[in-house]
Amino acid sequence: MVKAVKYERNDTDAKVILLDQRALPSRVIFVKCLGAQDTATAIKEMVVRGAPAIGIAAAYALAAEAWHELQRGSSALELLSHLTRAGEVLIRARPTAVNLAWAVKRVLQSALTCPEGSSAKDVAYRMEREAKAIDEEDLRMNRAMADFGAKLLPDQGGVLTHCNAGALATGGYGTALGVIRRAYEIGKRFKVYADETRPLMQGARLTAWELMQDGIPVVLITDSSAAYLMQLGRIQCAIVGADRIAANGDVANKIGTYAIAVSCRAHGIPFYVAAPSSTVDLNTSSGREIVVEERSATEITTFGDVRIAPEGIEVFNPAFDITPARYVTAIITDKGIVGPPFDHGLRQILGMHDTVDAEE
Repeated sequence: MVKAVKYERNDTDAKVILLDQRALPSRVIFVKCLGAQDTATAIKEMVVRGAPAIGIAAAYALAAEAWHELQRGSSALELLSHLTRAGEVLIRARPTAVNLAWAVKRVLQSALTCPEGSSAKDVAYRMEREAKAIDEEDLRMNRAMADFGAKLLPDQGGVLTHCNAGALATGGYGTALGVIRRAYEIGKRFKVYADETRPLMQGARLTAWELMQDGIPVVLITDSSAAYLMQLGRIQCAIVGADRIAANGDVANKIGTYAIAVSCRAHGIPFYVAAPSSTVDLNTSSGREIVVEERSATEITTFGDVRIAPEGIEVFNPAFDITPARYVTAIITDKGIVGPPFDHGLRQILGMHDTVDAEE
């Protein structure tokens, strides 16, 4: 599995290394970010994407920023003041995915809770350890999710997935694709249908590439083909990731997710969401409160360097949509499978310390 986000530090330098996902699948390029501003720009420009991955990138960006401030001779108080501002820059990079703000606040909190009298070096090292912990925890959560979710997927037939929720979008293994990977590891042999996921084609460029690397059979389809394939009986379930899950189970995910969920309901097909517990936002009561990012018109009006729409056309280009909880069959988390009513199930499962299968 590819690693989308890495962190490197030596005695003189610290940096976040990001696999440039804009260049895949034709080229494998890495972008080096020296701190918060570089990383925030990379997040905005989709060098790195996927809710868990951008959270990990932001956590490491703060660690790198702390190291640079330490090299400049900043005191512990000066370092904390600077990093608080850097955290705000990172949080503003993309507003919809909850993991970004969650990771930033967690790393900053680790610094703020240093014992009284801690040096700037103590603070910097503590932040670095917290960032690494977030990265390592994400991989463990993905594997736990995969173990829970794999049993829900069919032994044969077809599974539809949307956008990219694999190793590229996480600390490794993946959320929705992690479940698919695990299902194959235990012997299930369905075919994966990956839609192209316009306008940035994450399904065509990233999901198809990841699955082909793993030797998992994948068929690329247009976004508009999904409902027809359901009608033909070729899809037995759909599974997607999430950028934020509200307390009531409403799901913010890549634009087009809602249409898939509605089509699944119309055809009597299960619609599953796989996301780590860090993606569940109990402070957001419903999807109506989630800020949906809108992106540049050029993502729709051009394809590469070629203009495909008339000059001056009005464009609406939301990056995400909100799928109401009533269309979600189950939410697969690292703590277990949650079914409706989600407002009760999510609160219950997030309050537990032991993993529990809540499917029943």
